[in-house]
Amino acid sequence: MTARPAPAGGTPVTAAERATRGPAPVSGPAGLRGFTRRPPPARERCELCAEPLSGEHRHLVDTRKRSLMCACTGCYLLFTRPGAGAGHFRAVPDRYLTDPDFTLDEESWNRLQIPVGLAFFFRNSELDRLAAFYPSPAGATESELDPETWRAVLGHSRLAAVLRPDTEALLVRREREAEGMGAGECYLVPVDACYELVGRMRLHWQGFDGGAEARADLADFFARVRAKARPPAEEDGP
Repeated sequence: MTARPAPAGGTPVTAAERATRGPAPVSGPAGLRGFTRRPPPARERCELCAEPLSGEHRHLVDTRKRSLMCACTGCYLLFTRPGAGAGHFRAVPDRYLTDPDFTLDEESWNRLQIPVGLAFFFRNSELDRLAAFYPSPAGATESELDPETWRAVLGHSRLAAVLRPDTEALLVRREREAEGMGAGECYLVPVDACYELVGRMRLHWQGFDGGAEARADLADFFARVRAKARPPAEEDGP
């Protein structure tokens, strides 16, 4: 399984990730910087109808471009129905699920050939294949995932059975030193949450292992995921 940076324009970038990158440095002589005034940032708009958006808004997946789009409530609701828009745009749901029985030993994790203890996996319907990504200082890095490896390592999970293509991901964490984690943890989460995590890691990453600030931010992120997650119920079909 070969890792490579995600293709330009192919990796979804959420508004949260864009926000974490911060402003660009002001150029020019230091003596003039006090007179430099940046224009206020343009208000975000729905990428379908151009309606101004509030700070909290929902996302759509453009399955053909493999990208996330910010959407107003009206446009978002249009694509919550199965088959709407011939599958070109899909609404990102807001459910968080957990599998309390999930285990992941070291041998199984090594089969995935992910160089860090954190990755997320989703099914790309346009390419008809599974995709694996992990956060890095450069952003989301993609690893080729063999279908047989997926079935052997993650396919048995209750969450894999209800995973919706394009819009949801299995977020897996394995850290030997993480207190109370056991062999690992796995959650089904909205795909935009994964890219929010990528952006936060990119912002805080320092040195070889990420540094204390990145680890603290990661712990806070997973604490919020755990608080939202629930075991799958009968109505949680794919």
